[in-house]
Amino acid sequence: MEAWQSGLKGLATYRPNSVLGSVLSVTPSAAPVSATPLHIDGANHRLALERLPVPVLSSLRWPSRPELPAGNPAWTFMVHHPFGDFALFVGELAPEEGGAPQPFEVWVNGTDEPRGLGALAKTLSMDLRANDPAWLQLKLDALATVAEEHSFEMPFPRTERASLVPGVVAATAAVILALRAAQGIGWQGHHHSNAVIDAMFSRGEPQTGPSGTLAWSVDVDNPATGEAFTVTLKEVNLQGQDGGIVTRPCAVGFSGNYPRALDGLARLLSLDMRVIDPAWIGMKLRKLLNYAEPLGHFMAFVPGLPHGERRQQTWPSTVAYLARLIIHRYAMLGVLDEEGFPLRDMGVLDAPKSQGTPTTMAGKICPECGNPTVIHKDGCDFCTACGYVGQCG
Repeated sequence: MEAWQSGLKGLATYRPNSVLGSVLSVTPSAAPVSATPLHIDGANHRLALERLPVPVLSSLRWPSRPELPAGNPAWTFMVHHPFGDFALFVGELAPEEGGAPQPFEVWVNGTDEPRGLGALAKTLSMDLRANDPAWLQLKLDALATVAEEHSFEMPFPRTERASLVPGVVAATAAVILALRAAQGIGWQGHHHSNAVIDAMFSRGEPQTGPSGTLAWSVDVDNPATGEAFTVTLKEVNLQGQDGGIVTRPCAVGFSGNYPRALDGLARLLSLDMRVIDPAWIGMKLRKLLNYAEPLGHFMAFVPGLPHGERRQQTWPSTVAYLARLIIHRYAMLGVLDEEGFPLRDMGVLDAPKSQGTPTTMAGKICPECGNPTVIHKDGCDFCTACGYVGQCG
């Protein structure tokens, strides 16, 4: 009667529902009693974590690679694996007074460099600059057990004793761990904290029961490199800041024909996904959007377009396309926007938002502006720096 007298055209009532969840309820929810309980209720529910960490009070800075006009020292280690040889570099900053050298990047180079290992090195370099030694240790431990097609024996730094490693990903982690043990590197001076690892909602990958859980998958086909595989994101339901339920990816995996070094990248990104602030995984994925590989560019459909619109573009590598697809899934869930920035600032990380997605992509030398930014776009040579359009076909 009150609604009718107010001139309303419609009225809806809600009642609690233990299966689907109640829209309105005056009964306060019970406090969680377990650290990380998981449950699956019904046929179409996801994993649910009922306890979340309290965000750290001080925001974590995310410095990019420092500008070093005079260069920097680096450790160089040759890795001899069954398919060839490549060099592994660990770059350092000069030690502070009374301190140890500070590693800030790792990268690989060589004609026999395994595909996918460069993207792993780029992502791991950001963890070296995270100022959290426990987080770095967690990442390296995760990489140390990645098994690939062929194991091989490798002499370790300093000791020069040969040991069996399950693949090039594990070898990369083993070299960094050995260098840190030998020289104390991996610790960012005396002012480190555990800000990243304390902001995780789950250190281990949440496990399902026999009923399984929902996941999101998408197919990737790169004819330039002969790769055809499926990307799968395991997802979990979390309690949001406003008390509602938020769906978040918690792990990524691949199946099919793909470079096995990408399993290491999947381990790294899966840990990044479990940091409570999505600004962290958003920044990691944005760094990979311009990752290019020689002769690895290919045409694929652009995700995130308006309904009914289909358009293809050239992607510089399989990894770059993977990063774009994962960002799109976060956007579908309302966690990130299509550019990879969080829709809601949680205050856990101090992520600069004024810097957008890089507009240039690595490629061939441009005959007009001279920058190495010419890619193959829509069938033509296109410079992402000056807009030059070259031959097509």
